[in-house]
Amino acid sequence: MTTRGETLRLATRGSDLALRQAETVRDALSSRRLSVELVEVETTGDQIRDELIHRLGKTGAFVRSLDEKVLDGDLDAAVHSMKDMPTERPERLVVAGVPERGPADDVLVTPDGRSLDELPEGATVGTSSLRRRAQLLAERPDLTVEPLRGNVDTRIEKLLAPSLQRDHQERHEAEQERKGEAGGDVDEADETDGEDHPYDRTVEEWFDDLTELERRSMERDLDVEYDAIVLARAGLYRADLTRYVELSDLDPDRFVPAPGQGALAITAVDGDLALDIKERLDDPKTRVETTVERTILEELGGGCVAPIGVHATVEGGVVHTRVRVLSRDGDEEVSVARDLPAERHISAAQDLADELAERGADDLIAEAKRETGGADDDAATAREEDDA
Repeated sequence: MTTRGETLRLATRGSDLALRQAETVRDALSSRRLSVELVEVETTGDQIRDELIHRLGKTGAFVRSLDEKVLDGDLDAAVHSMKDMPTERPERLVVAGVPERGPADDVLVTPDGRSLDELPEGATVGTSSLRRRAQLLAERPDLTVEPLRGNVDTRIEKLLAPSLQRDHQERHEAEQERKGEAGGDVDEADETDGEDHPYDRTVEEWFDDLTELERRSMERDLDVEYDAIVLARAGLYRADLTRYVELSDLDPDRFVPAPGQGALAITAVDGDLALDIKERLDDPKTRVETTVERTILEELGGGCVAPIGVHATVEGGVVHTRVRVLSRDGDEEVSVARDLPAERHISAAQDLADELAERGADDLIAEAKRETGGADDDAATAREEDDA
């Protein structure tokens, strides 16, 4: 298609977070006089509910279906969370646009605001990311880290469900007790009984004040009760979920985010349209940062099979880069913090990856592959909802 006088058809996944992200891209392009229509596409990752991310296959389970629509000419471009994307792409496909990045860090999410150090011994923390699991165990080997799948709002529901369900049960029992004291009339008990009661509202009034997300939490039947979960700050902000939970910062030097975390990528077939999208949408700083991160990931070859964190920030003429490669149990690691020259950031990133490999990162990645039965190292890292 041409970009003048026609509508660009932009592929997106159908989750709430994916749609919100796609809407920001649509709005940005629309403000630059490009008409955009969002088209929802179901992906392989959306269809598979019971597998962990790192077992979902060679190419990105949440990326391939969208890109195939673009390559086949059915749609013009696609919006992805960059951390979903495999480091290898089909030959004709390019990352046409990289908008300004959101926050890249991970946060600990709890119902009550406890920090990582304040979690009780043996606490259960939810994540399906191998990287986050290894980083958690490196800091707190006593923790029980359990898998956690689903969109970001689903994960919040799973975290909140136990406390809300307990609260409901306690309120119900207290109300039944008060009804017994008042001969079945709660209002009469309030008027005649001088004793203090733990709740000032009926169960019905309490339930009516719950949000839709909290009500969905009440209906969940859980196999695991989580004391905390780890998510990407960007996903929580974009999905407008921070009002439901408390966030505790994690040390960014220890909890190094996934390559591309917090960034979006718009893919298109190489050509005039891709150049037009880049001109209208690209943020040069974010482009350099994510290129460094994904170059290191590609050179190391770990994909989502090994716990690898890479984070780069551009400041002046240098790219501050931190890399942390761990064993899956968090006991061993190879890490580095280095300032790379911005003018040759790609070759410098390749050299840094080679250095890490020689220092033992290759061995950790090879061991991780053996532990996963030889899973392909080109699989994408966990999707943005795990930033989600």
